[in-house]
Amino acid sequence: MSGEGEEDVPRDAKIVKSLLKSMGVEDYEPRVIHQFLELWYRYVVEVLTDAQVYSEHASKSTIDCDDVKLAIQSKVNFSFSQPPPREVLLELAASRNKIPLPKSISGPGVPLPPEHDTLLSPNYQLVIPKKSASTEPEETEDDEEMTDPGQSSQEQQQPQQLLALELPDQTPQRVSFPLSRRPK
Repeated sequence: MSGEGEEDVPRDAKIVKSLLKSMGVEDYEPRVIHQFLELWYRYVVEVLTDAQVYSEHASKSTIDCDDVKLAIQSKVNFSFSQPPPREVLLELAASRNKIPLPKSISGPGVPLPPEHDTLLSPNYQLVIPKKSASTEPEETEDDEEMTDPGQSSQEQQQPQQLLALELPDQTPQRVSFPLSRRPK
């Protein structure tokens, strides 16, 4: 950081550098100075704007030291909150720790979700149709329209009944295989 020309750096940037050096920060990027300067300028503008509002409220023509102090104090109270004292925290902890924890329902160890919700359970199913004994094609609606209109409805239904008796159930079987772990 000392390689930069010190005479080209603005006074505010020199102040930020000296603050960083006094805090023991030796190595930082050059952008850090610009970010601190922007934060610093924004804070000052907000404080002075609030001081101007307080001054106008008090019917003063100029901003005085009391207005700036009040603006800073309101900014600190609004932005930063003090933690409660240690004694209060210890008292709260003692009262909370008097209540015992609920008993665990599960046994020792880490509770795991049900097996059907895990990634190790079978997550697929194969549909294997049963093989039929006959290889006759099934009759479709087009085949029904092409039948002879001279035949009676009983004569048309007899081949369909025979076909239904010859074919076994065409319901598919569902098979799943559990995934096993690979041997190491």
